[in-house]
Amino acid sequence: MTKGLSLFAKRRRRNRTALRARAGIRPRLHVHRSGKHIYAQVIDDKAGTTLASASTLTGFEGSGANIAAASDVGKRVAEAAKAAGVTQVVFDRGGFLYHGRVKALADAAREAGLEF
Repeated sequence: MTKGLSLFAKRRRRNRTALRARAGIRPRLHVHRSGKHIYAQVIDDKAGTTLASASTLTGFEGSGANIAAASDVGKRVAEAAKAAGVTQVVFDRGGFLYHGRVKALADAAREAGLEF
């Protein structure tokens, strides 16, 4: 079934399956990491809407490909989510390892008040 899939695609499939099993009524905090930027969205899957988002493309000066930038994005997405009335989320790292910039974003979002 997973023949021909990359390791990234296998991790993504495994992570999404686990999220569906435990998500319930919580929105998910989705993270995407590219070589130059990092993006985060709080998504309500039942309504199909994005409740809050932040990235290094907007509101950040300097390089978006470092841990400081990821921490800033985590803080900003948590503040936007709290303004939208969301305090509890499910963390969706996609196929990315929980390490480096992804971990920094998650830690900063927790410090800013999101629970996951």
